[in-house]
Amino acid sequence: QVQLVESGGGLVQAGGSLRLSCAASGRTLSTNAMGWFRQAPGKERECVTAISWNGGSTYYADSVKGRFTISREHAKNTVSLQMSSLKPEDTAVYYCAASTYPSDSPNSYDYDYWGRGTQVTVSS
Repeated sequence: QVQLVESGGGLVQAGGSLRLSCAASGRTLSTNAMGWFRQAPGKERECVTAISWNGGSTYYADSVKGRFTISREHAKNTVSLQMSSLKPEDTAVYYCAASTYPSDSPNSYDYDYWGRGTQVTVSS
């Protein structure tokens, strides 16, 4: 059974930065794509970014392009999300997810394993 645990969320002012981390346990995810999703109050969960199994391909939502960067470390079985130039509209619960497939995907149905989420709040 795979477990994903997110960390690094918090309160930050607009224009600031945060780094989220996701640690996986249970088995290695080196052949699985990984993704970060977020859900704001009253809104549907959306894919923020995803990375393929080998890091060779990434997806970014238009709203975060140029501001967010996803990365992964196979040796540590972790995936990270560096967020900069944060905006109040980035406020949400951020979830780490592991895909069934090796290719990055923005579709939540491609992901079998989910963390519990970490709150990110950006104040104006």
